[in-house]
Amino acid sequence: MSAESEPTLSTAPAAGLDDETAMRLLRDGRLDVAGRLVEATNMTLYCSVQLGGLAAACVYKPVRGERPLWDFPDGTLAAREVAAYEVSAAIGWRIVPPTVYRDGPFGPGMCQLWIDTDPEIDLMVLIRSRQPSLRRMAVFDAVVNNADRKGGHLLPLADGHVYGVDHGVSFSAEDKLRTVLWQWRGKPLSREAMNVLTRLERDLEQGRLGRRLRELLTLPEVEATWSRVRRLLDTGLHPLPSKEWPAIPWPPI
Repeated sequence: MSAESEPTLSTAPAAGLDDETAMRLLRDGRLDVAGRLVEATNMTLYCSVQLGGLAAACVYKPVRGERPLWDFPDGTLAAREVAAYEVSAAIGWRIVPPTVYRDGPFGPGMCQLWIDTDPEIDLMVLIRSRQPSLRRMAVFDAVVNNADRKGGHLLPLADGHVYGVDHGVSFSAEDKLRTVLWQWRGKPLSREAMNVLTRLERDLEQGRLGRRLRELLTLPEVEATWSRVRRLLDTGLHPLPSKEWPAIPWPPI
């Protein structure tokens, strides 16, 4: 099955910060809580983070605010969010905004750069589109086994780039892919995706990414991530919805 080509997509830095600077700010800056996002399932706090002359808005999700889930170990969602960022950074598609694991006013948790979206973009139209940024995200979600890719977890920018957030229920060792992005199900992966997955497989086996994920996830979860990458490379196809697991999260937006 031949791989498909795909146009190049701009991935401009978020919030005017390069990723290295954003990571340093998130990791070492003073974190001040400004409010709470009340619609979120788990405790999600809107904060400011400051370091020297740098300042930015961010989201802070303390581990103590995570609600127990029947299919994920307690207290692991923040680490999974950080693991998703590590995979995003290794791929190079900048899908997940800069994210760190750090201590904060309510204890350790994940801290992620806040992204201002384009309010003119209709999410219902976006999730039905075939934008290259969404196709990359569909590949990313298949790699991290994202069980909750809702439309509201897409953060579109005016330049066409789309960030993805809320990856706490990812990386299960069991197949749990649930997403609103099934436009490419069963279709050949792009050449770009095949090249990226080949590099990702090596990085998981013997590179920094494999070592970093073993710090954040269980060994079976890391091995399952490698197996998913290998399966994508072997088939050369976007995955099909599972017959044993709901294909679309609820609510979808």
